[in-house]
Order: sequence, then C-alpha cells, then structure tokens
Amino acid sequence: MYTVEFLRSRRVWFEELLVPPASSSTKRAHNMHVPGRMVAKTVLVKAGERFVLAVLPCTSRIDLAQLAALLGLRAADVRLASDAELLALFTDCEPGVVPPFGKLYDLGTVFDVSLLEVEELAFSGNQRHEGLRMHANDYVAIEEPLIGSFAERIAVAGTNSRRRRTIGGRRAG
Repeated sequence: MYTVEFLRSRRVWFEELLVPPASSSTKRAHNMHVPGRMVAKTVLVKAGERFVLAVLPCTSRIDLAQLAALLGLRAADVRLASDAELLALFTDCEPGVVPPFGKLYDLGTVFDVSLLEVEELAFSGNQRHEGLRMHANDYVAIEEPLIGSFAERIAVAGTNSRRRRTIGGRRAG
C-alpha cells in the first residue's frame, strides 16, 4: 500500500507536496521550503535479527550506540542496512526512498524525541518527487513508534569556530 493510500485510510489531515528529486534530506527540506528540523528522514537499521525504521530530523544523524540502548541491544548489534537490504524491503518505492511508516512494511519504528517539538512533519512518500506533510501528533498516533533520544545534530560548517581538528594527536588549525 502506498503511503498516500495509507494516510487516507486513517482519515487524518495531510498535504501532498510535489518536489524536485533531491540527493539528501537536507536538500529535500530546501526544495519543500520547510525548515530542516521539520523534515523527518527515515533510515533502515538492522537491530539484532530484525529491521527497524529510525525516524529523525534531517538536520541530525543517528547515534547508533544510543539507538542500541533504546532498543535494549548492544551497540555491536545495531548497524545501518545495506543498499541491497533497502531494495529488498521497499519494493514499492523508488531506490533510496524510505517512508516513515514501519507499519506498512511490518517493521518497528523508533522516533527521535526532538521531532515532538514541531507541530508538522514533512517526509518522503514512495517516490523521489513525492513529499508529504502532516501533523506530528497524528503521525505518532497512527504509527505508535518507540520514542526516545538517538539523534545528534549535524554541525554546520563554520558554526563552531572553537573546535579544532586533530592530526596525528596534535591540534590542527
């Protein structure tokens, strides 16, 4: 079932957004004219013997150790899924597109708590040009994800001038 059909069957408000395809969720946010903190990216994770969808702001990356702890697993038992695993599970999606609804694929979903701070979420549908927007509380009610903290903000170049790189154990720059 496509994401749009799924949302219609749940009778919640959502808006379809036609957007140019983008190579990253940050570029997708720009194309949607939505702040990055409101755009949810979905990452398929292998957690022990099962797959889980991790939903987090596009301005963040997954902290696999925190995600493992949230799932009650060792950090060594959690990894990002391979491209082949993505293609095998999301056969109704364009390659690289993962909607944030694990229920559609019989998968568990974990949702980063920072997304509860926004009123509306924007995310990908099943195609690269398809964006969707809905109320965050409706998403949580429909998906019933495990909610916790596992995302860390991605530093924007030039925003932390006090941080210095190290090369061979020495500070550089």
